[in-house]
Amino acid sequence: MTPDELVGAAVDVAEDGMASGELPIGAVVETGGEIIARAFTRDVSLGRRLVHADLLAMTAADEQLGWRARPHPVRLAVNLEPCLMCLGAAMALRVDEVYYGLESPADGGAAVAAGWPGSPDLPWYRPPVVVGGLRRAQVQDQFRRYCERAPESGFRRWAETLLVL
Repeated sequence: MTPDELVGAAVDVAEDGMASGELPIGAVVETGGEIIARAFTRDVSLGRRLVHADLLAMTAADEQLGWRARPHPVRLAVNLEPCLMCLGAAMALRVDEVYYGLESPADGGAAVAAGWPGSPDLPWYRPPVVVGGLRRAQVQDQFRRYCERAPESGFRRWAETLLVL
């Protein structure tokens, strides 16, 4: 699958999340040409903070991948730039590449990943290659539609900031 197709799959998952009353944030994990996990953010339905789409998708992928050797790169695609927590989880899972659609200036972690110093003591604990801006306008439209329907809340006020990028 191309990076654009992967982000497109994440956009589709985000639509499912929005239809369920969640923020429109979706993620997929792919390896060997097959999407092995997908999830949308579950903050509203679970009433918790650590249920980001990318983290949930990576947790499901980790259950499948386990410790075995990986014959193919592991790739994560998210419609919104991953936060620092989720990029840290991607490093722990040894995700090779991350693709996303729309930047998230308030909490996005791509800049931190780009400047990560790495260490010879943990050579496998390194940031993935991160590429953003795929399907950006489509993702921004998702957030625009979310803001038009969502009740006044902190989530909506944050989502509105993504519309003026």
